[in-house]
Amino acid sequence: MSNLEITSILKSNQSVSVPQLGLGVWKARPKECLEAVKSALSFGYRHIDTAAIYGNEAEVGSAIQESGLNRSEIFLVTKLWNADQGYESTLRAIDVSLKKLGTDYVDMYLIHFPVSGKRNESWKALEKIKSEGKAKSIGVSNFMVSHLKELLKETGTVPAMNQVEYHPFLQDTELKEYCQKNGILLEAYSPLAHGQKLEDSRLTKIANRYHKSNAQILIRWSLQAGNVVIPKSINPTRIKENADVFDFVLSENDMKEISSWNENFRTCWDPTTVE
Repeated sequence: MSNLEITSILKSNQSVSVPQLGLGVWKARPKECLEAVKSALSFGYRHIDTAAIYGNEAEVGSAIQESGLNRSEIFLVTKLWNADQGYESTLRAIDVSLKKLGTDYVDMYLIHFPVSGKRNESWKALEKIKSEGKAKSIGVSNFMVSHLKELLKETGTVPAMNQVEYHPFLQDTELKEYCQKNGILLEAYSPLAHGQKLEDSRLTKIANRYHKSNAQILIRWSLQAGNVVIPKSINPTRIKENADVFDFVLSENDMKEISSWNENFRTCWDPTTVE
């Protein structure tokens, strides 16, 4: 996937077009979040990812309204928090999120984490939410292959997307291959590994060749690998820099080199421990 631009999309198995580059707002405090989303939209981003637990859905909604863009131009994602999982509580949770976001639908609603004993009932509620038009598509987050296999066995709808931590230092190839086989988009959160690998000398060497930052190389690698990518930042300069990755192409050799760096380096929670 070398011919990319900020408007590039990936088609989901639920016939929804997902902008491949988005802005994540995890840990962004309300006022920071408002300004970050407004900046991102002004720079051409059209995909915003939030969650009930982030505590900033209202600010995301306000930023969209203040942007002057039509709601239909923006791909808006939010997530069901663990404490709200279960059939009836999920149906209530989406209404709370929609009210905070100031919209009558989201483009994708995700189960935030594969909570044991509740995830399948939550998914059935998501199917109802989709049928009612409150979400145009539904998916999951932090689901491993075992969780996906269970979900596909127990329910009738294949998730449109699986949002997981994914970067060159954490590549679950089994999970990615399973998602590809079943038409599930893989969305990479923490594509910069929370900055913990940005000083890697191998990365710096490649970045220098392209006259790009180390962060831009990581984002471009993930985009070319066919992932949806949602780098998080509240800094307007970095938000713009993170999107300045469409004027160069990583060579096949550099893609292979970066793809060889996996060390199962996880910076967030570990869903592999969930039954």
